[in-house]
Amino acid sequence: MKADNKVIGINKEKSDYRTGLICIIACHLLWGFLPVYWQALVPIPSGIIILYRMTTMFVFSYAAARLKYTREEVWGPLKEKGALAKYLAAGLLLTANWSTYIWAMTTGHMVQASIGYYIEPVVICLFSIVIFKEKITKYNGAAMFFALASLVLMLVHYRQIPGVALGLALTWGCYSAIKKTTKNPPVIELVYETMFYAAIALAAIFVTESRGIGALSLGVPGKYALMFLSGLVTLIPIALFGNAAKKVSFFMVGLAQYISPTITLMLGIFAYKEPIDRVQVIAFAVIWIGLVFFSYGEYKNYKGSQ
Repeated sequence: MKADNKVIGINKEKSDYRTGLICIIACHLLWGFLPVYWQALVPIPSGIIILYRMTTMFVFSYAAARLKYTREEVWGPLKEKGALAKYLAAGLLLTANWSTYIWAMTTGHMVQASIGYYIEPVVICLFSIVIFKEKITKYNGAAMFFALASLVLMLVHYRQIPGVALGLALTWGCYSAIKKTTKNPPVIELVYETMFYAAIALAAIFVTESRGIGALSLGVPGKYALMFLSGLVTLIPIALFGNAAKKVSFFMVGLAQYISPTITLMLGIFAYKEPIDRVQVIAFAVIWIGLVFFSYGEYKNYKGSQ
């Protein structure tokens, strides 16, 4: 009986790992293509977009939570010691990250944002080692080396640490660390992370609309519809990320984040005609060499566990 339970436990662990892997890849594919959505909202100011994103995010996350869980389950975390403080901190970091991201996507700073996304995995991987004491293999170490090399190459090329890049990296790295320590379903956690800040955003929406400087006065009907759906397109990848963060190693959470900036940077180059130079091409090559090492290491770990 004990042997059977052990086998069941191992199989469940493998199943959770596969689910987490699918979720982390899917969320970054969606994040990679989201700039197209935000570009469609121009010329509505980024500040107005952020207000609607925060408000509608709470609406959609609460609706999704109530579809799957009872009212008692949704509000149960309020009774957990220290949980509310964690969610307030996570929500603040998430709001700061969103604000920086939306501003960058709608004001021609897509390349800077991409650099930030390349920094994020390094921050997360360092957290995985320092905070969570996760062990890394030689393949993980090689992947991290190449990631750091590409980061140094890009930073030396730009001769500065861009504020957008640093802001995105630090806010998301800290948010990811908090998510690693929470235990509730991702969609319920999103309710708490957005609830308090959505109330502030809603008040700001009323003020801007009453003064004639809100989305109603600046956007056409189609754009206004996109504004209301901004919470939904935000909810899906974040929910996937929250699910994955609990099922895969924190190191994998970090390395997988190279997917979305690669897509975003490609969009900037080919869709929005942003220039690319030789240094950026070399940086891409270095990054993907690291990803080859990482993928091979994860494959060996998976085969070894079978």
